Amino acid sequence: MLSPGAAPEQSRPGNQVGRYTFLEDVALADCAIELEGRDLDDLFETAAAALAALMVEPATVSQTVERTLTVTAPELDLLLYDWLSELIYRKDRDREVFTRVQARVTGAGPFQVRAEARGGPIDPARTLLGADPKAVTLHQFAVVRVNGGWRARVVIDV
Repeated sequence: MLSPGAAPEQSRPGNQVGRYTFLEDVALADCAIELEGRDLDDLFETAAAALAALMVEPATVSQTVERTLTVTAPELDLLLYDWLSELIYRKDRDREVFTRVQARVTGAGPFQVRAEARGGPIDPARTLLGADPKAVTLHQFAVVRVNGGWRARVVIDV
């Protein structure tokens, strides 16, 4: 089983943008993640990659499932909250983890993310498990525009 601190900082393989960092000492029973993206699409893709890396070793997930996911929310920060909540829900309901996501964020309130998500089932014989996220929390939750890009802080209850 992976520990949330096993990979303190990650860049998505093959991409030059999008970064996430698992933060220590932000919350005791939770995992805090600092996210950066060059634009909103990249921020939401990076958030999905970070959540997948928290849940599993991504290389151990077969790429056999493709889903189109759509989430709508009245505010941008709530969209990211609902997006990550949807991915946790899919893990719990369908036992599927999405390790590759192409997202498109649109709107000016309400906002929408539509994503093509690829991944696979959690297979006990193949998938190396990490933490088991229960929910996204509002503790220190933030989405801000910085230097032409976007940054977010998310705390996940594990």
